[in-house]
Amino acid sequence: MADTPLAAPTAPTFYFIGVTTRQSSSRKIFPLWMEALGRPEVVWRGIDLPIHAPPEIYRQVVAHIAEQPLALGALVTTHKIDLLAAARDLFDEFGPYARLTDEVSSIAKEEGRLVGRATDPVAGGLSLDAILGAGYFARTGGEVLLLGAGGSALALCLHLLQKPQPGDRPRRIVVVNRSAGRLVRLRQMVEQFDTDIQFDYVQNETPQRNDELLAALPPASVVINATGMGKDTPGSPLTDDALFPQRGVVWELNYRGELDFLRQARAQPSARSLTVADGWDYFVHGWSQVIAHVLHAPIDPALFARLSQLAAAVR
Repeated sequence: MADTPLAAPTAPTFYFIGVTTRQSSSRKIFPLWMEALGRPEVVWRGIDLPIHAPPEIYRQVVAHIAEQPLALGALVTTHKIDLLAAARDLFDEFGPYARLTDEVSSIAKEEGRLVGRATDPVAGGLSLDAILGAGYFARTGGEVLLLGAGGSALALCLHLLQKPQPGDRPRRIVVVNRSAGRLVRLRQMVEQFDTDIQFDYVQNETPQRNDELLAALPPASVVINATGMGKDTPGSPLTDDALFPQRGVVWELNYRGELDFLRQARAQPSARSLTVADGWDYFVHGWSQVIAHVLHAPIDPALFARLSQLAAAVR
């Protein structure tokens, strides 16, 4: 664990529960954001845990946040699903998205109660909408290929499921994951909705098979790397021979690391007219949503623009 996080904090502390938190831009940006929010006394503390850490470790971390008066709360990345599965009984309350997705990305205290929320459906949805624009799927006929079925993938599916305008919903979403359990969990969430979106669930761990799924997409489809590969683990879910859809949208949810998936997209010929985006805006939206929850500090559009500007200055 980074920075001996389970020692009792001596100042109001915002925890970041991840895998390689020291490498996150949030470490540099957080003090600037706290100044802008009028909370300069709040400090950032990283907790580094291995992927799929033992349940007792997650319980230890959540109990620490609950019990320490100066522990304000936490942002959770990578461990959103496993943490909730291990420590569900330590929470007093959950937001509606946390109940739907069975994950927690934000831990906060509200009047002495420990509250878990899933903020990714909002943060990821805002980021995706900014990339696609209104009516994208009606305009293009594109579909969606989601590589990975973890917390971020669930959040994006939930966002698209709840789109009120038919033109903002794809005809089909293909979700690929290496293990069956995450696909079962996502299917269970989808089945709670009466939707016109066709979902295909593919259990696969070979990049060559992912290349084939990519090749079968219609033009203008949206391809999203939600695996964590390129940041938390090395490599890409695709091979270097993969060919993205003509006029497609390629979104790498990470903004740091080796980012092989992003490199593969940027190496495609310009004649394919791809729109390629990394996860920077997702990162800023995600952090602002959790900070608002943990610090009980609403962030309006003007303040978000200021936080985004501060973040970009030290990227």
